[in-house]
Amino acid sequence: MSRFATGVTVLTAAGERCHGMTANAFTSVSLEPPLVLCCVARTARMHAAIVTAGRFAVSVLGADQEGIARYFSDKRRPAGLAQFDAVEWEPGAHTGAPLLTGSLAWLECELAESHDGGDHSVFLGRVLSLRRGDGDKALVFFGGGFHQVAG
Repeated sequence: MSRFATGVTVLTAAGERCHGMTANAFTSVSLEPPLVLCCVARTARMHAAIVTAGRFAVSVLGADQEGIARYFSDKRRPAGLAQFDAVEWEPGAHTGAPLLTGSLAWLECELAESHDGGDHSVFLGRVLSLRRGDGDKALVFFGGGFHQVAG
């Protein structure tokens, strides 16, 4: 799968298990109704965060946000809300989940369905709101590394 280029996102959830996680297993599913999906390992802290909150947010990262992608994939960062002290963010109006400043786009979703996907769960999210940022260069993951793509 390293030969398949993907966008890079950070999934976030608010609440008692507040957490963020870099994810590239994310895609649009439907325009009507607006649905997206993300895949999260059942052993990941993000899994419990999404299930507990019943809502999640997605920040689509721009080319200049590789450091943020690396930060949210590092298991040594602080747990809970303290992990967001290292980045600029604002709470989502619909989910309360952190939306990372400077991203290309932000989505807030409610958990609509969860499906078994081997050692992962496939979460289907109903989009509650979305906003587009100002950037025009995307961060992508390909061949085991981060790359930049201009729009």
